[in-house]
Amino acid sequence: MKKLFFVAVIWMALAHTAVAQQRYAIIDTRYILEKIPEYKDADKKLKQIGDQWQKEIDDKQAQLDKMYKSYEAEQFMLSDALKKKREDELFVMEKEIRDLQKKRFGFEGDLFKERQRLVKPVQDKVYTAVQKMAIAKAYDFVLDKSEGITVIFADPKLDKSEDVLRELGIKN
Repeated sequence: MKKLFFVAVIWMALAHTAVAQQRYAIIDTRYILEKIPEYKDADKKLKQIGDQWQKEIDDKQAQLDKMYKSYEAEQFMLSDALKKKREDELFVMEKEIRDLQKKRFGFEGDLFKERQRLVKPVQDKVYTAVQKMAIAKAYDFVLDKSEGITVIFADPKLDKSEDVLRELGIKN
C-alpha cells in the first residue's frame, strides 16, 4: 500500500513538473483590435453600410405595410380576381424583402463579404503578430479571452493528432 502511495505521489509530482514547463499567454483580441485605427475605420464603414442597407429594407417594409393596409380596407369591395391579384402582389413584395434581407445580412451575404474585405486583413495582421510573439517568447499556447477562451496559437510540436490516428490504426 505504501509503495502504491509513493508511486502516486511521484507520478503527480512529475505531472505537475510537466505542466509547469508549459508556457502560455492570454490576450484580448477585441481590446487589441479596438486600438488599431484601421480596424476602427473598417468597423465604422461596415456600420454605415449596414445602416444604409437596413434603411433600404425598412423602406420596402413600410411600402409593404401600406399596401397591406390598403388591401385590408378595400378587400370587401374587390372582385375575387382583383383580390387574388393584390394578394399575389403582397406575396411577391414579402418575398422580395426576405430575399433582400438574406442577400444583405444572411450567411455569406453582402455584409459578410464586406467584413471579410475590410476586417480580415487587420485580423490577419494581429494573428501574425501573435504568432511571432509566441515563437519569440517560446509560448506553447496563446489563449484569447475576448470571446470565451479560444486557443489562438499552439506550438505544433504539442499536436498529438497523428498519435491518436496511429492509436486508432489509421495511417495517412
